[in-house]
Amino acid sequence: MNAMTGGVLEIAEELPGAEPFGREAPIVAPAVRARRRRRLGLGEPLPFGPLLGPGLLLLYWCVFSYTGLLDPRILPSPWATLATARDLTADGRLPANLAVSAIRAAEGLAFGVVAGLAVALISGLSRLGGYVFDSLVQMKRAIPTLALIPLVILWLGIGEPMKITVIALSVFIPIYLQTHTALRGTELKYLELAETLNLSRWRFLRDVVLPGALPGFMLGLRFAVMGAWLALVVVEQLNATSGIGYMIDLARTYAQTDVIVVGLVVYALLGLGSDAAVRFAEARLIGWRRTLAQ
Repeated sequence: MNAMTGGVLEIAEELPGAEPFGREAPIVAPAVRARRRRRLGLGEPLPFGPLLGPGLLLLYWCVFSYTGLLDPRILPSPWATLATARDLTADGRLPANLAVSAIRAAEGLAFGVVAGLAVALISGLSRLGGYVFDSLVQMKRAIPTLALIPLVILWLGIGEPMKITVIALSVFIPIYLQTHTALRGTELKYLELAETLNLSRWRFLRDVVLPGALPGFMLGLRFAVMGAWLALVVVEQLNATSGIGYMIDLARTYAQTDVIVVGLVVYALLGLGSDAAVRFAEARLIGWRRTLAQ
């Protein structure tokens, strides 16, 4: 036995809980392994964990409103907001504006996802495409989408095409960045394995690269959904005649604080619900990827 091997054996014997070479490691029960993982991880998920934060916020809102610490002229109480939402639903204003906003956000999200995914595939899977497109996208990334609104208005007017275009631009960047990064982040060991197995380029892309980039795409989709709602808030207050943003802007004109709060709560619920939907799809599509969140 040479000096290097003897040194490795001595270090291994000195490690806490380590067994010397040649001995069988003790069998650890599954319950013990699970307990160790819980001790080092984040613990078991709570049944209604995602609702904990909004629930606490609602509790504080109720307490401060009931005790009078929160002036109703500044922020109406939850029960007053709920009554206003019920009245807006009864006369049809809230459902009609909500439907218009949902259609706008869905159209902008669809166009942005398709464009971002297409450019990311071209740029991520082709060196020439990366040289052509990546620098252009980085230039666009340095320009806030909201700063492009005056130019988009000059090009497309103040109607629906402008609103959908601004939403799509807000969606495009996160989809491209996360998908492109995931495509270029494929480890070289998978390429070497594919060459060993004599896989064709198409099979390598289909079976290795694209499934490996799916987590990045789903992360980009979560950012894209939030970006769609943020852009929607802005464009619906630019000469709009319908939508939740229009309802909020009209309420501002008449100093209807309760209606404004209803619109903001609707935006928050839409964002929370859409993010939960993307996370649900992510858990189903990439359930094989184990992380601390699972």
